[in-house]
Amino acid sequence: MDRYNSAKKASILGVIGNVILLLIKAMIGFITNSRAMIADAANSAGDIFSSLMTLIGNKIAATPADEDHNLGHGKAEYIYSLLISIVMIAMGLTVGIDSIKNLIEGREFTFSIWLIVVCLLTIFTKFILYLYTKKIAQKYNNLLMKANCMDHRNDCIITCTNLVAIILGSFGIYIVDSIVGAGISIWIIFTGVGIFKESYDVLMDKSMNEKTKQKVYEIVKEHKIVQGMSNFHSAPVGYQYQVFFTIQVDGNLTTFDSHKIANHLEKEITKKIPEVFLTVIHVDPISSKKKE
Repeated sequence: MDRYNSAKKASILGVIGNVILLLIKAMIGFITNSRAMIADAANSAGDIFSSLMTLIGNKIAATPADEDHNLGHGKAEYIYSLLISIVMIAMGLTVGIDSIKNLIEGREFTFSIWLIVVCLLTIFTKFILYLYTKKIAQKYNNLLMKANCMDHRNDCIITCTNLVAIILGSFGIYIVDSIVGAGISIWIIFTGVGIFKESYDVLMDKSMNEKTKQKVYEIVKEHKIVQGMSNFHSAPVGYQYQVFFTIQVDGNLTTFDSHKIANHLEKEITKKIPEVFLTVIHVDPISSKKKE
């Protein structure tokens, strides 16, 4: 529940911050006709959508397991991350086309000190949100929070380049404004593709990484009574995994004793490895002289 409440708080703060920034950026951008600032405003609009999707996705993902969803609703986190990525890519393409068009036509913008003020305000706000969401994303291994964290970080970098374009524009160098607008669009698309791939992998039941898999192997190896291990499989359950594998034990053990070993291992693995949601072990009795 702490995972959900922390993500909820971060999402609400993200929505409030981005709404304020969107209104300010859009107003100043259209008044001065700065393509970089308008692109930045479009990016803030995407951020609002991302924060709203994070809020909804985390609420659904936090719903307990029921008769229809025995393993819970954790994958909702990745479905909404996928939606965020698609919107980010579409937003990036739109902004990019507009910026290239203005670059070709050679449009200028009207310099205003407010352009610089908005950039500095954005950098400060986004850096605070970045630090906050990064802490939550790392603590709870939350992809939606990770997506938001990356978005806030990107915004800081994007707005810094925007600030450079505006300063150069004050000296009559307007071409950089459109170039920065195009650069922002590429960055948005690149980030969106990364989030899309990560979400897609989970939704397509990609197995756990080799590092986590080795943690499972190490725990099993500590139990000398287990003579072998095979048929390892894993599948994601939200941000965690369900693990299935077979252990070989002495065939002279009673059925009760061999399954007692498996039950103990299931509990130990699930308890010691945070990435594991459920462990299911099949027991294969073998000859006491045979080891696999």
